[in-house]
Amino acid sequence: MNLRTAARGFVAFLLSVPALQGNDDWAFTYPSRNICALRGSTVEIRCNYKYPYATIVEKILWFTNKHNEPVDLRDDTDYTGRVEYSCFRHSCTWSSCTGTCKLIIEDLRQSDSAEYKFRITANNGGALSDLPGVKLSVTDHRVEVIILPRPTSQNWLELECHRMCNLTGYRTYSNWYRNEIQQRHQGYSYWFNINSEYRVSCAATGFEHLPSPSVYAPETPLVGWTPPGVIKEGSSVNLTCTSEANPVAKYTWTKVTTGHPPGHSVQGQQLSFHPIQSSHSGQYLCKAENDLGTKTSSPFSIDVKYGPKHTSVIPSPPGEIKEDGSVTLSCSSDAS
Repeated sequence: MNLRTAARGFVAFLLSVPALQGNDDWAFTYPSRNICALRGSTVEIRCNYKYPYATIVEKILWFTNKHNEPVDLRDDTDYTGRVEYSCFRHSCTWSSCTGTCKLIIEDLRQSDSAEYKFRITANNGGALSDLPGVKLSVTDHRVEVIILPRPTSQNWLELECHRMCNLTGYRTYSNWYRNEIQQRHQGYSYWFNINSEYRVSCAATGFEHLPSPSVYAPETPLVGWTPPGVIKEGSSVNLTCTSEANPVAKYTWTKVTTGHPPGHSVQGQQLSFHPIQSSHSGQYLCKAENDLGTKTSSPFSIDVKYGPKHTSVIPSPPGEIKEDGSVTLSCSSDAS
């Protein structure tokens, strides 16, 4: 593989910030402390350096924190055929010389995630920066849709396409999709009407084949119960509400009384009765809600079965019973 040819994929170029060694005769300027690059792409890490004029540079190398002793990446079998140094001297004064050395790693792998440092070996003993090096994180390209805080009294939300890996030197717009169909709209944000039925996703330009997961309001919740079958008084019963949504929905239960507004609300995906009583019979509603909207289930009826109770005998007609008269005795009991 010829690393001097144009690098395949994305190349991350880094802005330099001062990172000087304590000795004034030697100085190193490293890139930013943390960088992120995509698996399979190429990264370029730069170090500007200064050394005394009389110094004879014998060797330069880049190494990682993977080994106990500095190992030249060109001799590290993990980087065979994928590493190149591009180093040159800028200028010299009566006291010092300056130069730049770039480390280029091609076809990045996740195992390349490490801390990288630059070293000079010279005739006077050499110089090694004692400062932290450049921490490289290699990852797959991932994006997600984040929901920005809702403006007051508005039915619209602003969605933003967020890259999980902040690629240095790489700026791009986002493509937006509604129900997996690309929209004409491009940009960093998208306005979503609350309770809309469609699903929204995004992808960075150049990475359309790697879209984010879709975000959407809850679908109509479904209610089930365990254990299945007849609900008997005194048993333990759990109602469970489920709704497909992203972000994950929050659930609220209310009992419906005919002719009255919904009663006390209970939070949670499950509504539990331990034990269930005959007074729990009735209709229940489950509401699923996230930042993008709200949906309510159809009424779910509970009919609690129980044995006879409050049994009594009622004579008719009431009052004193006379001999040769007629009387009817009725037996009454509450049961289901």
